[in-house]
Amino acid sequence: MAMASSSSAAVATSHAFARLGIPSKEHRRITTAVFNPRSPSLRHPPHRDLSLLRRLRTGSAAAPTFSVRCSSALTPELKSTLDKVVTSHKVVLFMKGTKDFPQCGFSNTVVQILKSLNVPFETLDVLENEFLRQALKDYSSWPTFPQLYIDGEFFGGCDITVEAYNNGQLQEELEKAMCS
Repeated sequence: MAMASSSSAAVATSHAFARLGIPSKEHRRITTAVFNPRSPSLRHPPHRDLSLLRRLRTGSAAAPTFSVRCSSALTPELKSTLDKVVTSHKVVLFMKGTKDFPQCGFSNTVVQILKSLNVPFETLDVLENEFLRQALKDYSSWPTFPQLYIDGEFFGGCDITVEAYNNGQLQEELEKAMCS
């Protein structure tokens, strides 16, 4: 990632957190951690030993034993911030693009549904920050975007939102959230 785009993404992410009411001290700390090139979560894995791979392919080396360790992009600090973001408004949509300029058809579909219901909602553009996008997948246990949160709880993606809209469940959930 080029320094200029990293810097502009950091600023955009910081502005998005500010718009959602996250204290500047906290979003500055998270944004700095996310965009710090020395951050352990952003380090690239060590280069593979190509000679070992060639020998394995030809059968001249014994297959090594690997232990697999999964790492999550969701740090405790980022989880805490995401908890605050999803509870800071009744309806929050993590999407590709903005509500005024969606960058994918699925995000656009959910935006249009929410607008048609005259529901106030906040959005956060996941395209601005790859690290945040990966962390959100871990946070919600949902692999795709958009991700809709109602009253602090993950509701679903585009397909679930469309289905719930068609059967009236979405309207019920939104009414309940607006009244609480």
